[in-house]
Amino acid sequence: MVATPPPDSAGASSGTSGRGGRASATRRERLRSHRLSAPAPSVAAAARHMLATQGQEFWGGRWALAARTKGRATIRDVDAAFERGEIVRSWTMRGTIHVIPSEDLAWVLSITGERQGRQVAAVRRAEGIDDDEMARTEQIARAALSGGNRLTRKELFEALEAGGVSTAGQRGYHLLVSLSLRAIVCQGPIVPREGGPTREQYIVLTEEWIQDAASPANPLAELFTRFIASHGPAGARDFAWWTGLPLGVARSAAVESLALSDGRRDEASARLTVVAEQPEPQYVVTGPAVPRRSAAAPEVLALPPFEEYFLSYADRTVPCAPEFLSAIGPGLNGIVRPIIVARGEIVGVWTHSVAVGRHADDPVPVLFTQGSATDLEVAAALDRYRDFITA
Repeated sequence: MVATPPPDSAGASSGTSGRGGRASATRRERLRSHRLSAPAPSVAAAARHMLATQGQEFWGGRWALAARTKGRATIRDVDAAFERGEIVRSWTMRGTIHVIPSEDLAWVLSITGERQGRQVAAVRRAEGIDDDEMARTEQIARAALSGGNRLTRKELFEALEAGGVSTAGQRGYHLLVSLSLRAIVCQGPIVPREGGPTREQYIVLTEEWIQDAASPANPLAELFTRFIASHGPAGARDFAWWTGLPLGVARSAAVESLALSDGRRDEASARLTVVAEQPEPQYVVTGPAVPRRSAAAPEVLALPPFEEYFLSYADRTVPCAPEFLSAIGPGLNGIVRPIIVARGEIVGVWTHSVAVGRHADDPVPVLFTQGSATDLEVAAALDRYRDFITA
């Protein structure tokens, strides 16, 4: 059955401006789901809601969480959440590094880790990384990190070299990713950097650093429901893209999630709801716990590279007019540029350097069309980012 959620729970019944009423309504609801119009009370709460936030650019992943947090969250606030062990960073899906709540790392990797490993098996063979090499790598890493030790990537690689495991070329990277996909290590506390925001984290043993790992009864259904809660309206194709799982598995996850939701007796529980059937079912999460929009949330936002609001969908023309997609990416180099979002629609890009001595420079916006956002709105959005990065 297709349901129409209440106006502040899903925007499928509201909004008519922009490129079509339905697209506008979808953008409005996604802003809420992404906590861009309904900010979270803390960085940890924003991360918990998003589950996995893209973090290839480390500063960008941290800004993605701060932009979803009430008030003027700074990079120090996000780094403190890493230091407290509330969040970590690891290769959680699609061979891409994400920021994720510590408690959720292991069960998410139980779904995505093996598939990611198979996808890079040929590269590992080319690098001469076989099972025996990985066993030696794990033994050395455990010995070097046990007892609460934390090492930089360089220090871990030095330990591997001292133990007879070569990290030359790309071998060190692939060895680290392999350890991470099996949840042996993760990236946790911040490595300080003089004169600018850090670009690095210490590597730690997952079993020692994370003490409160969650264990959902149905991990695949949990993963789908959490994706819809943070990205809906969305469907199985979007979930398949986001996770890197096959479309058949994604559709099964949707069916399982909907069945579990329908079977709940507790009216206070979040529920998976179908809001459109064509061309494929689109879902949102409804219920009393769904974040409510804030009148104080800005309507124009400067969001980071690899932003979830843009990148997490099979069809990216909902938030962005087709003619501007190539200006954002992914380009031939795989880069996805920072974006400016006005009332749910991507209206431009921006640039900024986090190099030492340059992170306090003014970010530079480039709007696709004039009149999509005022100069004051864009300046306020970029000022909020600058407050974050210069704290």
